[in-house]
Amino acid sequence: MRAFSLPDMREATRLTKAGKLDEAMRLLQGQPTAEPREASSFTRLIGGVTPPHRITQKGRPPKPDLPSFALGSRRAPSSPLPEGAQFETRTYANTAGSRTYKVYAPSGGDGPLPVVLMLHGCTQDPDDFAAGTRMNEVAEERKFLVVYPCQPQSANLQKCWNWFQASEQRREGGEPSLLAGIALEVVAAFGADASRVYVAGLSAGGAAAAILAATHPDVFAAVGVHSGLACGAARDMPSAFAAMSGAGAVAPRPDGSNVPTIVFHGDADTTVKPANGRQVIAQASLAGLTEAVTRGATPAGRAYTRTDHIGPAGAHVLEHWELHGAGHAWSGGSANGTFTDPSGPDASREMVRFFLAHQLG
Repeated sequence: MRAFSLPDMREATRLTKAGKLDEAMRLLQGQPTAEPREASSFTRLIGGVTPPHRITQKGRPPKPDLPSFALGSRRAPSSPLPEGAQFETRTYANTAGSRTYKVYAPSGGDGPLPVVLMLHGCTQDPDDFAAGTRMNEVAEERKFLVVYPCQPQSANLQKCWNWFQASEQRREGGEPSLLAGIALEVVAAFGADASRVYVAGLSAGGAAAAILAATHPDVFAAVGVHSGLACGAARDMPSAFAAMSGAGAVAPRPDGSNVPTIVFHGDADTTVKPANGRQVIAQASLAGLTEAVTRGATPAGRAYTRTDHIGPAGAHVLEHWELHGAGHAWSGGSANGTFTDPSGPDASREMVRFFLAHQLG
């Protein structure tokens, strides 16, 4: 990992304030600061100031030396809904603003259903994220509601959740209040089970999910962070440089906010370094946990190491899946969505398994 000198940080801060985020990131990576042809991974993850003509477009063929998920893939036409299922768009508003969101209600299902809030990554939207994660399919199998909030370009030019801003890391106001409000609105509208509400996200969405675990432990019974960062890893744009490289300063969650957490992170992720996955686990950890390590591989050849952190009563409080050779993409996802790695393991099903073993109270 490159050490950042004080002159480097000062120059990076100057470039950031001037809106030259790509040049700032290249400086801190030890690269020439000439303007790159495409938006850097840092710019894609935080968004907000990049000129629209430089945003990587969905459907654009990837470079030959990059895996197919690196620049996204073309979305396939939507599959027909199972008979009796619904996938509808709604809007939630509070004093912090408003957000549209989509809700998938599976066919059938007895009693109040659990709720899984899914937070997309940058440049994505609810339909793209649903297609890529295949979470609606899992909802049909396990019978739960899936909620996909949508981050508009008016809030962030590349539709990233603003995880790196201190104003978006508190309970009252900002994005956390909107996202928790959406989850609670769905509970009320669908008569769902308020003790079994969960949140998961990818990349910037994963970072936002970690923030919700810290700000709303009374709403979310468990959290899934895929290729994301810990709450408070950055407080502004300059500190986001260090955070993405794995050198962010991470504090423990507030007392009472140790929400059960499952993490997926590729050890070849160059956008959000794998140290961030370990930091999410460390931030959520409790005293007195024991570890159990399992190593395996999927039929497609993706090797992984799974570390379970187990409480005195035998409950799996934390799970860390380190995906060997995997980059910045949803593990086990479908090529019908962007930023997916179909070689697995299946993050969606593993997260749901973990979620449904936990409930509030």
